[in-house]
Amino acid sequence: MTQDNERVELLWRDEDVRPGLSPERVVAAAVEVADAEGLAGLSMRKVAEHLGFTTMSLYRHVPSREHLVDLMRDAVLDAPAPDDTGAPWRERLEAAVRHGWELRKRHPWLAEERSTRHLPGPNALAQYEHLLSILASTPLLPAEVVAAAGLLGRFLDAEALALVEAARAERDSGVSDEEFWGARDGLWSRMSRYPTLTALWETGGFEQPDPFEFGLALVLDGVELRIAQREGTRDETCAMCGGPIEQPASGRPRAYCSRSCQQRAYRSRKR
Repeated sequence: MTQDNERVELLWRDEDVRPGLSPERVVAAAVEVADAEGLAGLSMRKVAEHLGFTTMSLYRHVPSREHLVDLMRDAVLDAPAPDDTGAPWRERLEAAVRHGWELRKRHPWLAEERSTRHLPGPNALAQYEHLLSILASTPLLPAEVVAAAGLLGRFLDAEALALVEAARAERDSGVSDEEFWGARDGLWSRMSRYPTLTALWETGGFEQPDPFEFGLALVLDGVELRIAQREGTRDETCAMCGGPIEQPASGRPRAYCSRSCQQRAYRSRKR
């Protein structure tokens, strides 16, 4: 726990503007190494060589490789995409996801160490806050807002991880994907025993669309469908827990099923 607190303090430190070696210079060099070789190729020794310092000198600024990856992640996440709050939610959400995709194309290693226990820095939380704020502007329930944001993040990382794996395979073998599969004649000659696969191959089924564009459209379609369902039932279900609401015979419609849910909603708005 003490080490985790040290990592939080390092992530949320005030910027060090002194000349010479600094956490900022170490992080910038580490990002360059990871962009070129992925996280598998990242080491304190390589970063030190990149900077022209000894490995031990780096440890005075960044205690470990684990701390370094935390700092790198937050450094490259930068500011959220510009947001037109007057635009439809889907347009805003798509712009936010595309911004995240551009970041991951520049830095595919962002997806290499997926964990539910990554300690977020200020930039990471700003990105997350931006995504949540767009989804929270819709009729989605609070739990659905968080779940949808998580789904979009996992989609982005899955697509980025595919880029990482393809680049690693080509770098390690010196052979492109097209060259690798094109040389597997023995495999293709056995495909005729699988009729569905063969039919799809012969009719162009494997001439795939851009996987990111196709996946993004499907995910957003799913979110849009759930929002439409919530639009149709928002006067019948609790805005906090999704449970049924017993509406009064007259007067103002209720938004919450109970006093408890109403208080929870009030507290969440005050945070």
